[in-house]
Amino acid sequence: MTAVKICGLRRPEDIAMVNALRPEYVGFVFAASRRQVTVPEVQALAANLAPETQRVGVFLDHSADFVHGAVKLCALDVVQLHGSESPTFCREFATSQVWKSFSVRNPGSLAAMSRYDVDGYLLDAYHPDMAGGSGHSFDWQLAAGLSRSFHLILAGGLQPNNVRPAIAAVKPQVVDVSSGVERDGFKDRELMRQFIDEVRRDESSSNS
Repeated sequence: MTAVKICGLRRPEDIAMVNALRPEYVGFVFAASRRQVTVPEVQALAANLAPETQRVGVFLDHSADFVHGAVKLCALDVVQLHGSESPTFCREFATSQVWKSFSVRNPGSLAAMSRYDVDGYLLDAYHPDMAGGSGHSFDWQLAAGLSRSFHLILAGGLQPNNVRPAIAAVKPQVVDVSSGVERDGFKDRELMRQFIDEVRRDESSSNS
């Protein structure tokens, strides 16, 4: 089954929507961005999150102390490291799952994956000015076959009308969406529903 992560939650309304739609993961962005949230904000939001939904904290070159603090205070299930964190740094968080992101520009962008011993490998589109959340996709054929060796989280420009071909090309274990389910910069229930339905319809089709 392909799991769904809805990233960039920042309002009580977002929590109500995901509680109704039940993605497997939600993401809270601690990195500087228009979706950035603070530890107290995440504590308040997550207090009303359905308990079976996994909480992912998105960090970008934060200190280990900050990440450890956020994990403890926000009861995070997954630490997503989206910056230039080293393999050694990634091993600091043994009590949580760790996902490391890789910006995909060309085949060489994927060479560093083998240096990391983490629970998940998040593939996002390269952007010269943004570490993620750009809304751009990359050539999915560059990642074809990788899911046989790596637990892949596919991000970058996913939306309801392209997530099925993305899954067919990459076969990721998780698909990660943020701007693709937003209208006017905010999460939209109908787009979220369409996205999740498309992912789960793909799963139903592959099992039939």
